[in-house]
Amino acid sequence: MLAERFGVSRGSIRDAFRMLEMIGLLEMRHGQGTFPRELSVDRLVTPLASMLTNRRDLEGELMDVRRMFEPAVARVAATRITDDDLEGLRRILDAQRRKVKAGQSALVEDTAFHAALARATRNTVVVRIMETLNGLLIESRKLALKQPSRPERSLEGHEAVVAALARHDADAAASAMHAHIDQIAELLERTGRPDRRPGDGPRS
Repeated sequence: MLAERFGVSRGSIRDAFRMLEMIGLLEMRHGQGTFPRELSVDRLVTPLASMLTNRRDLEGELMDVRRMFEPAVARVAATRITDDDLEGLRRILDAQRRKVKAGQSALVEDTAFHAALARATRNTVVVRIMETLNGLLIESRKLALKQPSRPERSLEGHEAVVAALARHDADAAASAMHAHIDQIAELLERTGRPDRRPGDGPRS
């Protein structure tokens, strides 16, 4: 029995099963029992998105996830990126550069850059996780891009990443991405986001 194995009550096991069924990981078949569903990428990512969307106190942890995840994405992309991928990233940078120069919001390009970088890894799970992160970061990016010098910093960070990718330099790509995230985090920390809570990490 699972209850005995984990040292919990049968009620706790039932509650856990109901939760796993709600998020699509288990299937209850009448008269047959409980069975795991085939684990698609959507079923893996959607519960994560739901949890982070409803828990604003986890935004500091979300920044930690970016620090761990995005440099690794850049590292892998540097080893797999094609000329077409690089051309697509440069087109995004060109559009971002024009908008920054004109004083317009480059939110779309900022988001598109990270999505295109994920696609360059040729890994479907990475692409879906990045889509989730991008969705969760929309509101904070809207606010952050209004901060003085933030759009220019974002562009400079992206340019450094692309320069490393063009050389297929995995270490440099990871370092550039880490520096990019750190720069934005430090900028936001200096400007003092009013909705930060004690103990939360910086946001981007």
